[in-house]
Amino acid sequence: MHIGNVYAALAAWLGVRSQQALGGTGLLPLRIEDIDAPRVRKDADRWIMDDLHWLGLDWDGEPVYQSQRLDRYEQALDLLRSRTIPVIGTGPGTDSDTGTVSGVSGTVSGEATPLVYPCFCSRADIRAASAPNEGDGFIVYPGTCRRLSPQERAERLARGDRHSWRIAMPQHMPQNTTSGDLAANTSQALPHNGLQAVVAEIERTGFVAFSDLIFGAQRFDLARELGDVVIRRSDGLFAYQLAVTVDDRLMGVTQIVRGRDLLRSTAVQLWIRENLIAAGFDAAPSTHQPSADADSQAAARPIPQFAHLPLIDDPTGRRLAKRDKAWDLGAMREEGIAPQRIIGYCAWLLGLRPTADPCSPDELLPEFSWARIAADRTDRLSDPTALTSPQH
Repeated sequence: MHIGNVYAALAAWLGVRSQQALGGTGLLPLRIEDIDAPRVRKDADRWIMDDLHWLGLDWDGEPVYQSQRLDRYEQALDLLRSRTIPVIGTGPGTDSDTGTVSGVSGTVSGEATPLVYPCFCSRADIRAASAPNEGDGFIVYPGTCRRLSPQERAERLARGDRHSWRIAMPQHMPQNTTSGDLAANTSQALPHNGLQAVVAEIERTGFVAFSDLIFGAQRFDLARELGDVVIRRSDGLFAYQLAVTVDDRLMGVTQIVRGRDLLRSTAVQLWIRENLIAAGFDAAPSTHQPSADADSQAAARPIPQFAHLPLIDDPTGRRLAKRDKAWDLGAMREEGIAPQRIIGYCAWLLGLRPTADPCSPDELLPEFSWARIAADRTDRLSDPTALTSPQH
């Protein structure tokens, strides 16, 4: 584990345990995200669990392994493949070459295209055809393979061309809807007034909105800010965006805690989630069959709360890298640093305490609140010498 993992794990632990202390019934599961098999290190799960025990961060129930859920991801992908999305015509405000919204509105042609489609582009092709978004360098896929004809797709699949699978983003915005209207109308989390209606509303506006416990109201233009994203890689592995969306749904997750760099991914996952629910996903694990009563299941499992944490930077202000060995938990344990010092430092990074004095997770429960973290949304500067220097 890395200091960033401890920082997020502590916040998630406090979020659940503080509510339990007030009589809440929430549970804190442990999910081992080992779906990227070529990169999984042997015994990494055992190291993670040992580190969490050492830090005093317990969890409820048996660990859930993504590698044991491949059939559920396959089922979800099949359901998404069964769905379609409206085609944008070349009306006012629509780029006639790309079909993407470039002004206020395009027009819906009355036709539909698959929600999930094969993409034959290499990474070099995508980089050459795309411009990064401002600020974070995120590359929005230009939709090259989305515009292939059904015949060309079928021919390329038949001859075995290497491909990934992407989920298409809605691109339509009505002429009589302004971005200001959308900001007012979509500032809250997605409603559940009929699952098809939720998906249709996202398709109509092209926006997903949700509320974050730290960063407040969020709103993303799916086509412009995210683009069609990969949900199954060209090597056959399921992508993060699909796997975690399926896991969160099946596990009944009601609160998601992670870094602010995943705010954008939350919009993608909500789009995937709503399409899965509308397609009938939520089968009991024993049957692996789509639910016949998806609306009632959606009402029973509302959209989770989200808490996206400020990131941790190194002393120069650059984003902390996982390869920074100074912040590796194994290295810190070998140096004899006590777990209370690490917890205290993470509590200080979270803004829960004015100093980084050593403490246990339990000692933080009475003073924990998301509002205290949200009081300062700036990324945190870290200094590994703060943990290695002698205490006074």
